[in-house]
Amino acid sequence: MESASLLDKQEEARTTPSFTHGVLLSTSVAVAGSFCYGCAMSYTSPAQSKIMEELGLSVADYSFFTSLMTLGGMITAALSGKIAALIGRRQTMWISDVCCLFGWLAVAFAHDIMLLNIGRLFLGFGVGLISYVVPVYIAEITPKTFRGGFSFTNQLLQCLGISLMFFTGNFFRWRTLALLSAVPCAVQLIGLFFIPESPRWLAMYGRDQELEVTLKKLRGENFDVLEEAAEIRETVEISRRESQSGIKDLFHMRNAQPLIIGLGLMLMQQFSGSAAISAYAASIFDKAGFPINIGTTILAAVLVPQSIVVILTVDRWGRRPLLLLSSTGVCICSFLIGLSYYLQKPGEVQTICSVLLIVGIIGHVSFFCIGLGGLPWVIMSEIFPVNVKITAGSLVTVSSWFFSWIIIYSFNFMMQWSASGTYFTFSGVSLVTIVFIWILVPETKGRTLEEIQASLVRFS
Repeated sequence: MESASLLDKQEEARTTPSFTHGVLLSTSVAVAGSFCYGCAMSYTSPAQSKIMEELGLSVADYSFFTSLMTLGGMITAALSGKIAALIGRRQTMWISDVCCLFGWLAVAFAHDIMLLNIGRLFLGFGVGLISYVVPVYIAEITPKTFRGGFSFTNQLLQCLGISLMFFTGNFFRWRTLALLSAVPCAVQLIGLFFIPESPRWLAMYGRDQELEVTLKKLRGENFDVLEEAAEIRETVEISRRESQSGIKDLFHMRNAQPLIIGLGLMLMQQFSGSAAISAYAASIFDKAGFPINIGTTILAAVLVPQSIVVILTVDRWGRRPLLLLSSTGVCICSFLIGLSYYLQKPGEVQTICSVLLIVGIIGHVSFFCIGLGGLPWVIMSEIFPVNVKITAGSLVTVSSWFFSWIIIYSFNFMMQWSASGTYFTFSGVSLVTIVFIWILVPETKGRTLEEIQASLVRFS
């Protein structure tokens, strides 16, 4: 009996994927890119006043500099899928690191607006690739049993990068901040020499021997990789057959509602104003008369813990409840921020306004994180049929970057027009988002693709 039990345990170890050092190392190296992405998103917040002062930039100049990253990201996001498929996930991350390193160094040593803008544009090229390839790589190297938790580390490290910029921006000058932000890029660049290529990409090119060797590194020497290797090859072949559709198939009437949902969620995600808080938090606090160092430190302190809470709870709730809660919270908090600007006066009222502002901003960031921040991407991957998933994903991703550019570039001009009006507008957009989700967005949790498709209203 004991020998039989021992044999059962050995068989279970041989066929059940386990948590290995290979997966941990590979994921850690990959999410160093996510950390760099978070730094790039929020760098412009603490750097704004000093860069404008030292280089003599106008509001229009700085808005253009800040938004250049989203333009660069839009370009490489459109190409990222093809690049990653052509040269591999590791090589794509290597290119993104080179772009980011050049970008950070150009910003750090810039003495005129041209080099500053070139650096920001190259940062955009780099993070546009990072935003695609890092979650794809993590999903392709981790076992099914751990995939959800490991995939969320991408979002967690982005938030950590944002927090670092908010906190260290109170102590370091903008050139030093740029050099510090280059460190995770360099770490990833070195780490890429020690991690394997994605097993799925190896299967795409028929490199079966390397596929099995890589799976051994990721699953452990005692794990029987033959079954998983066969599954990967079968999945790749199915994807190859079902992904031959072009742009015309995407705009077929049967895909109208998924397309409206995907583009609509991305539009409303960006027009909620969250990207503006990441990019311009310091100036938002300054314009409201709230101490910048206190405000950004509080933001830095809440971002990472709230991301961990989301990781622990998101799979227990449905998509619609989380999206509706998120949109409602963002709507209310945007209104509170707008109200704090509208009521702004010296004296006792100013204290009330400061409380409204900090509660509104922390609430805005928190509510955005639990739903609108990540779930539109999850839903996008679930609502499109397999035959148009790649084309739809590219279109929706580019649209997201474009909408982000609009908000980041126009935000300073909107604040000059009316600070309260800007956030009342964001609140109105969030109110429309609630209605949009209630009417059009289906619940997708725990449902097959066929069930999701059947639940969507057909346009014909």
